[in-house]
Amino acid sequence: MNAAHAEPKKPAKTEDGKYLDADGHPTYNISDEGKKVDWLTYSGYRRYHAECHTCHGPDGAGSTYAPALAESLKTLTYDKFQETVMGGKQDVNASENKVMPAFGGNKNVACYVDDLYVYLKARADDAWGRQRPGGHEDKPGSIAEAEKGCLGS
Repeated sequence: MNAAHAEPKKPAKTEDGKYLDADGHPTYNISDEGKKVDWLTYSGYRRYHAECHTCHGPDGAGSTYAPALAESLKTLTYDKFQETVMGGKQDVNASENKVMPAFGGNKNVACYVDDLYVYLKARADDAWGRQRPGGHEDKPGSIAEAEKGCLGS
């Protein structure tokens, strides 16, 4: 593990192939001395770079256009994250005009909102760096089934 990263928190429990924190929200699991991630972290990295990095910058680091999600998730709750991603957000006043579109109708985002949250939470907690995950766990069957149901395949 890179010395610049914090020791990853351990999940409180696992359920149907997902790691959960003490509040029952999805979380990451970094193993193999920081070299291997769980499926949702890996998938979240891929989804983030397919859909979110254009505005929010590489690896959730932010841009002049949109905030650093790796910083925002230090305080943003799981529920608020889901609400914002699915329904969008608009902060318009005299000094700023921040608009995030709703992604609830985009299956490449909506079906993977937990994946995105887990990846960005690992970034926020400094448990995972800016690099692409090398090793990852296999996709659990329960996640594959949920994916098929969401995508309609």
